[in-house]
Amino acid sequence: MRTLTDQEIVRREKAENIKKMGLDPFGERFERTHLAKDIKEKYKDIEHDKFESMNDTATVAGRIMFIRKMGKASFFSIQDRTDKIQIYISINDVGEEAYSLFKTADIGDIVGVYGKIMKTQTGEVTIKCLKYTHLVKALRPLPEKFHGLTDIEERYRRRYVDLIMNEESRKVAFMRPKIIRCIQNFLDKKGFVEVETPILTTILSGAAARPFTTHHNTQDLDMYLRIALELNLKRLLVGGMEKVYEIGRTFRNEGMDPQHNPEFTMMEVYEAYSNLEGMMDLTEEMYQTIAREVCGKMTFNYLGHEVNLAGKWKRISMVDAIKEKTGIDFNKQYTIDEALELAKEHQIEVQEHEKTVGHIINLFFEKYVEETLIEPTFLYGHPVEISPLTKKNPKDPRFVDRFELFISGHECANAYTELNDPIDQLERFEEQLKEKDLGNDEANDIDMDFVEALEYGMPPAGGIGYGIDRLCMLFTESESIRDVILFPTMKEKK
Repeated sequence: MRTLTDQEIVRREKAENIKKMGLDPFGERFERTHLAKDIKEKYKDIEHDKFESMNDTATVAGRIMFIRKMGKASFFSIQDRTDKIQIYISINDVGEEAYSLFKTADIGDIVGVYGKIMKTQTGEVTIKCLKYTHLVKALRPLPEKFHGLTDIEERYRRRYVDLIMNEESRKVAFMRPKIIRCIQNFLDKKGFVEVETPILTTILSGAAARPFTTHHNTQDLDMYLRIALELNLKRLLVGGMEKVYEIGRTFRNEGMDPQHNPEFTMMEVYEAYSNLEGMMDLTEEMYQTIAREVCGKMTFNYLGHEVNLAGKWKRISMVDAIKEKTGIDFNKQYTIDEALELAKEHQIEVQEHEKTVGHIINLFFEKYVEETLIEPTFLYGHPVEISPLTKKNPKDPRFVDRFELFISGHECANAYTELNDPIDQLERFEEQLKEKDLGNDEANDIDMDFVEALEYGMPPAGGIGYGIDRLCMLFTESESIRDVILFPTMKEKK
């Protein structure tokens, strides 16, 4: 049993005294009529003297964040989900019993206030309390203004305290659902249908990633938490749904850093009869719609760079981007030995399962190009070896019709002209199994049911996957993925 601090002991004693007064220290339903932000916005421009002839009232509720007790009259402020607002309370207005109850209040308590709207001599919109209602006794004190907030790990671990104390955290928490709702409205207006697909699966497919595993007791069956949404959504294209998307939790058993959380939110979008260019146009328009409708601006400070989302975004092939930085032209038909020699000359380490020209091209991109793509850039033309679910480029089958969106040197989206040839798809799956045998623990399994679905005929299609957390990082101008996930994965506290 933990030892209580002096403050915690006093607060528990106050809770007991509230019980003795016939009140519930942890409150009951309370009807409020206004929110703090609405009141302040409505009355901010009204001059102080005009309030004398007004009799506007409001009922508000929130957490006490400041108290200045002064004998028979006091000031305090409460914070609701929208903002803080100042309260003036006097024994002459609320009576001795209610004022005595208020005098026992602590910062962190939750209270209700009915009163007249006024403005102080300093111009602050204030509620003159006419009725004071105790709602919840906080048994634990809030941290001092900065204590607990400068410890970033504690902010993420105790998000509830962070949301109370940190205005920026509250802003991000409320902005994220607005961004997601904007995305849903944008896609719905274009005729897309939002669907849900299983999180538990027996096949590892749809992305290159290590999975989390679990066990189904009733069926005595080992299962994975999904690493992607892709194959089930493409099954729906086969079934004739044509334009579908899903926003859902996805799980990858990998490391944690400012760009990665093992449990994250992903959106995948598929459109029959579209292609890579269609996905580029959709993405550009969607990002610009969010910027305009949710944020009201087109320029964002993202990961140390000022990024402008307006206008047409740059489109460049992977091999051309590498040529710009290194002078090496991988459009040429290099042998594997020549490619390995180039990698050696440039101090690029090649793993056993990466000993193909395509993998080496990708390694050159990661070393020389990726971090330089600051303004929004569609990078297309990936090697076939690293894209097992993508249609080959008809002009050069060494590459596929795929793009990644990069902003501030980080991937924000990944799109394909979808592979719908079941024979080619099976061959790609078989190549993945060979890579798994060579030590690639992120290689896919063979999903024979998906191959069978393709044999019924899937229309030509474009598809794209977005990391919703990274998208929210951009629009909230956050530095870490943990800032936009309310409860990020944390190491166990020692």
